[in-house]
Amino acid sequence: MDLIKSLEWRYASKAMNGQKVPQDKIDRILEAARLSPTSSGLQPIEIMVITNQELKDKLKAASNNQSMVSDCSHLLVFTAWDTYTAERINKMFDLTNDVRGFTNEGWENYRQYLLGAYPSRSAELNFQHAAKQAYIALGVALAAAAIEQVDSTPMEGFNADEVDNILGLKDKHLKSVVLLPLGYRDAEKDWLAPLKKVRKSKEDFITTI
Repeated sequence: MDLIKSLEWRYASKAMNGQKVPQDKIDRILEAARLSPTSSGLQPIEIMVITNQELKDKLKAASNNQSMVSDCSHLLVFTAWDTYTAERINKMFDLTNDVRGFTNEGWENYRQYLLGAYPSRSAELNFQHAAKQAYIALGVALAAAAIEQVDSTPMEGFNADEVDNILGLKDKHLKSVVLLPLGYRDAEKDWLAPLKKVRKSKEDFITTI
């Protein structure tokens, strides 16, 4: 399927049947998310992939008992850095230099700019900035899942503190941002499955200036 047809096919599944998604499909969805853009190329996000059923059940309880969390094949937890630190910034700039095999003066000047600007800001401001990057990766993952014909449900309806505690994110200096159950729809139990997709018209959605 091409991208537009895939996006027309997808919807936020409200019931999944527990069927396992082939690992090669999961790998491509995760790789698409890994390749997503982030501000300044810092990649201040990590994805936790949950397949353990006991753990999914615990996360369901922390997610308003929404069945997709426990009935999905793979639960992706998009997390973001709790703040920006000099160590984290330097690690990503050093990685860039290693991969590209050279040091660019303009890039190094930008490193110093970020080191002077980000670590001194409040942790909450930094987390909110990092969390926005997680949503970019989420969007890419949603599109990739649609192309793979894998159902998905982006979810903010969960207790972030509980999810963080269950997954031990505080020790990793991470915070949960959004959940993405991946699996296959249970059309008989999903009230949303037979309904038409509703979106604004192009005229109401797009303004060309």
